[in-house]
Amino acid sequence: MYMVRSVFRCKPGTTKEMVKKFKEAAQYMPDFGVKNTQVLTDVSSDFWTVVIQSEVEDLNAYMDIATTVSKNPQMGEALKGYMDLVQEGYREIFRIE
Repeated sequence: MYMVRSVFRCKPGTTKEMVKKFKEAAQYMPDFGVKNTQVLTDVSSDFWTVVIQSEVEDLNAYMDIATTVSKNPQMGEALKGYMDLVQEGYREIFRIE
């Protein structure tokens, strides 16, 4: 099992919109084998940081989500335009021991 954390530094004033998009999209994540998805915001990190954290069994399936999101139009609609809210970001992947 793996923990995947996608960390986004949002443009000022866009954090709430990003959280809304990720919370809506999270309900469709189990369709792609993604479990226990959480949306986190900064308390002591860089300002305007949003993290989407999930657990997955298969990293290849997780990485294919971007190309298979068309299988779930609701998820695609929820995430539509989210990159317009982002300044920068990165992904962390950990093995759950």
